[in-house]
Amino acid sequence: MLGSGFIKSIQNEMRKDNGVDGDAQRLSQLVWLIFLKIMDDNEQQKEFLDKDYVPAVPEKYRWKNWAAQEDGITGEKLLNFINDELFPDLKNLEVKQSNRRTAVVREVFAESSNFMKDGTQLRKVINIINGINFNSSEDRHAFGDIYETLLSSLQSAGNAGEFYTPRAVTKFIIDRINPKLGEKVFDPAAGTGGFLTGAIDHVRKEAKTAEDEKLLQQSIYGVEWKQLPYSLLVTNMIFHGIEEPDNIRHDDTLSRPYISYGPNDYVDVIAANPPFGGVVKDGTEKNFPSSFRTKETADLFLILFIRLLKQGGRAGIVLPDGFLFGEGAKTRIKEHLLEECNLHTIIRLPGSVFAPYTSIATNLLFFTKGEPTKDVWYYEHRLPEGVKAYNKTKPIRVEEFDSIKEWWDNRTESEVAWKVSIDDIKKRNYNLDIKNPNIIKVDELNPEEVLADYRAKQAEVKNILDKIKSELTEALSHHDR
Repeated sequence: MLGSGFIKSIQNEMRKDNGVDGDAQRLSQLVWLIFLKIMDDNEQQKEFLDKDYVPAVPEKYRWKNWAAQEDGITGEKLLNFINDELFPDLKNLEVKQSNRRTAVVREVFAESSNFMKDGTQLRKVINIINGINFNSSEDRHAFGDIYETLLSSLQSAGNAGEFYTPRAVTKFIIDRINPKLGEKVFDPAAGTGGFLTGAIDHVRKEAKTAEDEKLLQQSIYGVEWKQLPYSLLVTNMIFHGIEEPDNIRHDDTLSRPYISYGPNDYVDVIAANPPFGGVVKDGTEKNFPSSFRTKETADLFLILFIRLLKQGGRAGIVLPDGFLFGEGAKTRIKEHLLEECNLHTIIRLPGSVFAPYTSIATNLLFFTKGEPTKDVWYYEHRLPEGVKAYNKTKPIRVEEFDSIKEWWDNRTESEVAWKVSIDDIKKRNYNLDIKNPNIIKVDELNPEEVLADYRAKQAEVKNILDKIKSELTEALSHHDR
């Protein structure tokens, strides 16, 4: 069953149920079911390895006890069990300090719902999910691909401006900021966890012992305030081997006063795509210093990133063009960034990277805290030859960043790369929207000037040809004599 047909078969069964309206509800429905299946497979493995392990999900609600049997409860009995017992009890689950997973289970169900109204159809969906064993490395690998397909096909841009980051972008950013074992990695706007899972996979290559793995588990931090992405996020963390994802919080990072963040909150690495184009809740901007106050979500996140980085800490983030050329509070934020951090690289991406969610042009900003910026390097990432725009079926690919990686450690100016000094940036009043100076755009040329230049060159060629003709004629006449 695993493969492209897995999600399709579930969607087909859900479409037969009139309680589920649209892709968003189908995804939400699928998430809590998969969460319970992943939890139970994982907890069965933990029980096998540790006879004293106490599961986070109460015995009655563990997947193996009500869902695992193909001929288990169905119809009205199944619906009544889920709606009247499982959901109310898990929403009010006692949080145990001895098993911090209980808090995660409670948060996942806090705002989740069972949308399906046909218990027979729900049983069919459950039986399809039963086809996966999350303790099987083969099934885990296959489901990893399915999970990515599920996210890309069902996620759409929310009304707060968040856009889910293409995996090619998250992989490139993680590769460049290069988190190390023992470093604290944080995504304050974590979404479904693309940057954090990228960091886990990157750092795990260094983990050789059980102690190393424990250190990795304790080093991954994330916050997401929307329920559905949060549920996907913690499911993703467990799926990627984070045993107790209690460092993954369901919260609004911006709701805490800026001044309250102290040394205990500082991190080594930030990788993030903060929501942009959105407006924060009324009053949120008052949590920040008056000179930086704005309602633009991405701007406030950037101020927070600067605050949270340790000295020497590094960040790779996604920001829209509007931040680069924006004025007012944006100017003061950019000045603060360039004074506190070395903004060493800006990768300019084509406008269609986040299609179909938005056509807004975006940039990847890389900076290190602790020393002011002297120069900013720009690199213009161009669409591959023959590609007019990225889209859902043809997204940006990991291989497209290879040329940037080759350039990264041996930087030279070229038709796609240029360097701008801090003095020039100050003269521009911190406008960072600096176009590529090494190419001449056709639309910048005056057609009349082009025509006049062409005619002048034609006249020059004609004069040269006439001169050559005259000299040849004269030479031949001398020869005839």
